[in-house]
Amino acid sequence: MVSALAYGNWITHGGQVEEDAAKECVRTALDCGITTFDTADVYAQGAAEEVLARALKGVRRDTIEIFTKVYWPTGPNPNNRGLSRKHIVESCNSSLQRLGTDHVDMLQAHRFDYETPIEETLRAFDDLVRQGKVHYIGVSEWTAGQISDALQVADEMGFDRIVSNQPQYSLLWRVIEAEVVPLCEEHGIGQIVWSPLAQGVLTAKYLPHTPAPERSRATSSEGGGFIQRFMGDDVLEAVQEFARLAREAGYSPAATALAWVLDNPNVSSAIIGATRPEQITENVKALDISVEPEFKTAIEEALGSVAVSDPTLTTSPPSRS
Repeated sequence: MVSALAYGNWITHGGQVEEDAAKECVRTALDCGITTFDTADVYAQGAAEEVLARALKGVRRDTIEIFTKVYWPTGPNPNNRGLSRKHIVESCNSSLQRLGTDHVDMLQAHRFDYETPIEETLRAFDDLVRQGKVHYIGVSEWTAGQISDALQVADEMGFDRIVSNQPQYSLLWRVIEAEVVPLCEEHGIGQIVWSPLAQGVLTAKYLPHTPAPERSRATSSEGGGFIQRFMGDDVLEAVQEFARLAREAGYSPAATALAWVLDNPNVSSAIIGATRPEQITENVKALDISVEPEFKTAIEEALGSVAVSDPTLTTSPPSRS
């Protein structure tokens, strides 16, 4: 069981915001009923996990769910990356130390590793589950074919099965709908989606024909490269029309975008990030929005011409969400 909204700390913790602000955001998330916290070994090269651990200090461990990930390089050695047994085990042990816990509720393969046999990867994950260091395993940005292969191998070898996928998903990026969602629905795998606000574009704070605000995600050294796909004037103009429809209905654009994502039955949780506590309290309003069919059709039509839905597309470096 996970909270409908999860708190993620890519870019923010250990980087974009000071630690006191990060702690305040985590406290606000807890106060708002968020119990699921998502991080990764590579975020700020481990600093994000450390900040999250300090922010959660004193919180009963059995009242929250902590997720982390492994795949991206965490050091200069060739063995400091990928999904080999060596890197998975060493990364997990390092994450546990940084997070100050003896287990994570879920360890996720941050991308698919084309260089390591999938049997080796899944056996390493299964060993960590049997050791009690990991409760469940998931993946991030795997294709339907890759997920299907992993399920088959797990069944044949008696390993723990994947229980979740963490893909990018929003009104502007609908790639998973064609193939990933149907497969996951069939096999009982939930989506824990990242970038449900398209890195903040769906808040409508970025205006067409206008430079991005300073210290925003669009000007971040880490997130800026990724968000550029959504920064074209045609996209931003469509987002303004979407925002108008949301406000006319009495909702903020951010809460509306999140409510739309959560309306998908296969979405278990949507990951939100924050640099200020008020962003969290605004996002939580999404849980009170009922996306009626006519309203859903209207906002989808407003963004339909600029939304990406090609199932052959996936994220690629340097995106590390």
